[in-house]
Amino acid sequence: MTTSIKRMPGWAKVVSAFVLVLVVLFAGLRLAVLPGLRDVFGTETRDNSGPTLLKSIQDMSRYDAASGNFQVVVDLEKDAKYLPDAIRGTRTLYVGAGTVDAYVDLGRIDQKDVTVNDDRTSATLRLPHAALGKPALDPDHSYAVSKQRGLLDRLGDVFSDNPNDERAVQRLAAQHIGKAAKDSRLTARAEENTTSMLEGLLRSLGFTDVTVTYGA
Repeated sequence: MTTSIKRMPGWAKVVSAFVLVLVVLFAGLRLAVLPGLRDVFGTETRDNSGPTLLKSIQDMSRYDAASGNFQVVVDLEKDAKYLPDAIRGTRTLYVGAGTVDAYVDLGRIDQKDVTVNDDRTSATLRLPHAALGKPALDPDHSYAVSKQRGLLDRLGDVFSDNPNDERAVQRLAAQHIGKAAKDSRLTARAEENTTSMLEGLLRSLGFTDVTVTYGA
């Protein structure tokens, strides 16, 4: 009795071999005959950035006397008229961390704002009130907690990379941090620190009576 064995066609052998290779690769098997197989699909990061260009130099005459650290949780929701949120709309929870500096602009001091007695033991200085700098978000400590998107928004993200939503929530976080800085005692602390700095500096120069005031 003879048994006929069907031979596998050539194309089937090629397909089978290809499937076997894929199974081995994607299963992450590391065979002794192929050391380092896991690194076949490894990623490599390259920095192809161009040279940094110096655009301008600005002389600074302000004394940064205090800095406040702030954190805010932004809940930004965008809804569409006549459509449910599951179809169109986004809601983003974002933790924004940043700093705001308070400074005194010493460049605004004029000669009439400084009074020194004849024996140079007493000095009176009138400085402008402390001001707040722009909020600076810390990218290392700011992050999106969650982002809910409707069906149409998710489909739109497939075809385009739209960073506007990220910038919008960052701007909102900066606005909240700036408002919190205005409501804090940051400028008052800056004036106190500036006064202490000037008193210590002038006393080291021989002045025994130092008065620092703030006003227009």
